[in-house]
Amino acid sequence: MKKLLPFVLALGCFTANAQVTTLIPGQPAPDFNLKNIDGKNVSFKDFPKAKGYIIVFTCNTCPYAKAYEQRILQLNEKFAKAGFPVIAINPNDPEVSAADSYDKMQALAKAKHYTFPYLFDEGQVTANAYGAKATPHTFIIMKEPKANMIRYTGAIDNDTENTDPAPVRYVEQAIASLLKNETPAFTVTKAIGCTVKRKSKQ
Repeated sequence: MKKLLPFVLALGCFTANAQVTTLIPGQPAPDFNLKNIDGKNVSFKDFPKAKGYIIVFTCNTCPYAKAYEQRILQLNEKFAKAGFPVIAINPNDPEVSAADSYDKMQALAKAKHYTFPYLFDEGQVTANAYGAKATPHTFIIMKEPKANMIRYTGAIDNDTENTDPAPVRYVEQAIASLLKNETPAFTVTKAIGCTVKRKSKQ
């Protein structure tokens, strides 16, 4: 991924979304009811057997999001059967980023054989509720008796040189800890990628 850095910097992908506040571990995870690429709406209740969720705010266009596509697929393959399915949400406003429109999302998911929901966040309500600032930006949520609680937020891993495996797999380590009823070693890391494309009035 190191080779992407000059291009990403040129796009201004590291500019912060100062107008939103990211939720942190220990806070309840807002529910949502968003349209999937198959036309059906998806919310937490559609996963009654889940122990938790891997929410990934990602998109069609960001070089970092593209670089992480395969890893997101691998996360779902590895952890959905363990009770932590991936739910991907596109937080970009299509009026700002035309290639992140719903029909483009459908085409991408079909071409890349997505095995997880890819949801259209119309009006960016969910992205704003979570305080998603980058693509990708990940939230690990644990289903608990009183509420769905955020237990990790940030990057998928600390890979900046496109190594395999990544030096520190934050998401994988966090889920492994949660499955053992332990607190993850890392609960907050910096999500690095392109900024969420919000309307300027926000």
